[in-house]
Amino acid sequence: MKRMIKRLVLAIMIVMSVNNISARVIDDAAVAELVGQMTADDASVDGKLLQRGASQVAALWQTEDGTAEAFVQFVKDNYAASPEARRELFDKLSTAYEVLLGTQNQVAIELSLPTILAGPEPTNIDYIMSAFNPYSHLWNDLYENKVAFITILNFPNFTLQEKNEMGGNWSREQWAYARMGDMFTSRVPAALNKEAAQANADAENYIASYNIMMGHLLDKKGNKLFPENMVLLSHWNLRDEIKSNYANLPNAREKQEMIYQVMLRIIDGTIPLEVINNGAYDWAPYSNLTWKDGAEVTLAAEDTRRYERILAHYKTMLKVDEYEPQRPTGIARNFESGMEIAPEEIEALFVNLISSPQAKKVGKLIKKRLGRDLRPYDIWYDGFKSRSAISEDDLTAQTRAKYPTPEAFEADMPRMLVELGFSDADAQFIASKIKVQGARGSGHAWGAAGRWEHSLLRTRIGSEGMDYKGYNIAVHEFGHNVEQTIDLYLIDHFMMAGVPNTGFTEALAFVFQKRDLKLLGYDQQIDDNTTLDIFWGLYEIMGVSLVDMRVWQWLYAHPQATAAELRDATIAIAKEVWNKYYQPVLGEKDSPILAVYSHMVNSPMYLPYYPLGHIVEFQLEEHLAKFTDKKAFADELMRIYKLGRLTPNHWMQQAVGASVSTDPILNAVDRIVK
Repeated sequence: MKRMIKRLVLAIMIVMSVNNISARVIDDAAVAELVGQMTADDASVDGKLLQRGASQVAALWQTEDGTAEAFVQFVKDNYAASPEARRELFDKLSTAYEVLLGTQNQVAIELSLPTILAGPEPTNIDYIMSAFNPYSHLWNDLYENKVAFITILNFPNFTLQEKNEMGGNWSREQWAYARMGDMFTSRVPAALNKEAAQANADAENYIASYNIMMGHLLDKKGNKLFPENMVLLSHWNLRDEIKSNYANLPNAREKQEMIYQVMLRIIDGTIPLEVINNGAYDWAPYSNLTWKDGAEVTLAAEDTRRYERILAHYKTMLKVDEYEPQRPTGIARNFESGMEIAPEEIEALFVNLISSPQAKKVGKLIKKRLGRDLRPYDIWYDGFKSRSAISEDDLTAQTRAKYPTPEAFEADMPRMLVELGFSDADAQFIASKIKVQGARGSGHAWGAAGRWEHSLLRTRIGSEGMDYKGYNIAVHEFGHNVEQTIDLYLIDHFMMAGVPNTGFTEALAFVFQKRDLKLLGYDQQIDDNTTLDIFWGLYEIMGVSLVDMRVWQWLYAHPQATAAELRDATIAIAKEVWNKYYQPVLGEKDSPILAVYSHMVNSPMYLPYYPLGHIVEFQLEEHLAKFTDKKAFADELMRIYKLGRLTPNHWMQQAVGASVSTDPILNAVDRIVK
């Protein structure tokens, strides 16, 4: 997961709002009069651009910013009329914002280290400091000193529709100017930003410590099936353990069934609270009984803790909504401002695939391969990957020997890049901008924000070294770090740094992850099995994403909901989506399994970015397949990711020559199953 961008997605949902609490000081007539006067005085002034910028300044200008006369004087004094003056201002502001954003990122990284990195158990002060954001008032300060207004005046905001309609004719400089225009569209109070940061930190810390002690689980006969020291983070590691047991391993099916039962307990809150992240108890998830030192004990259930975290996010969003009449919900801000794709368009993409006849055809193929009826957890079927035929124990033996420490993985990154086709010089440069650290949780990538920082790759490494699950995740995060380096350090304008949204960085992370065995020296091919694997991954994560989206729709329809009501509604929504799109393929009516993802708790509406990433991934893979030479493959990746932060529509057109669509993968699956 790309933690840095995930946090920015949340910030966009919180911050991108227009303050309408204070009465408007400057009316439209005053703006029109001012623009008419300035264009009459100087024929070189672009009237349309000045009108847009001055109007947007006026919409955010409040009483404390000055009188109407002060507004007029401000516009006259600070409008850069000539292209040369405008470019000079742009360069100076870009440098300033890189300093501010980069140092803000560094502070956030340092304050959160005790709660994120492997090491001593965090104390209360660690959690307090990880939630502390000394920059929460930064945007307010920039309004007070008029820097925000100078930016808006000279680099006004364009709507998503305008970017999509006009951006095809824009130069790179015009795109960079437009992205600077996205900097200031709000004046949310600093106290509200702090409250949102606290809710996010609480949810992050809750999820980061949600470990299941697998060696203490008992099956229906009282047997322990997992190694004594196995600890799996929910949901990521639990899901990956299900995947690993599609290989020919002892008790594989029984292990999958037990993990499925654990997931059901997590979803409905009946899991005993004290067995979470605690090896003092043995727990039988089927009967929900617990023992300590051989004696049966009664433990309280976790109950609604999971859903209380979601509610905390929602209550913060409701407060922000008061400032956002044009995008009056967190849903609108997430999709229209953050993802830059309308939620209706995203849902249509997802439904087009999960309701397709291809899903039933692939389900039948999986059933045939397994030789049994499908179960709900078969949404994570892993048999289309080459590694499914290789013992995970053998793979783990290799990765532990190869990567006993984070430093060992870091030292091997240049070789991995060269193996993928990057030149020695490019491999050394990219790797030099990435640092690897041991993670407390499952791992993530945290990108740099200033061109003096390192991107950070956090991965879980046990005392015996990096197991295969950790390696697979690390390669995924490595893909994020490569993207973060290319489109920051090698971008033409700082304001264009990044990708259209996190789905596009997930796409490159998936491209890397699909080649994890290749990087271990195996002959790993991107073939029809890979296509089926991407399709089945899409089928699974799209359903999870629909549940996430519909839970938020339910919240906005029930603003007074309690945590218990939210839990019941989430389960009902998960069952509804399951029964409509998944029961016909996988059987078992009313499974709530689609509600297990931890992202629903700590990353509101982040989940839809994953299937979007898979869609983009497949279109990228189809495009990259044309480049059979390794060097040409890597060069094309570099070209594509140096496009930077265009809108999704324009990025895809310039990257692969087509819009975002599920049709290519549906057509490919149809060809394969026939």
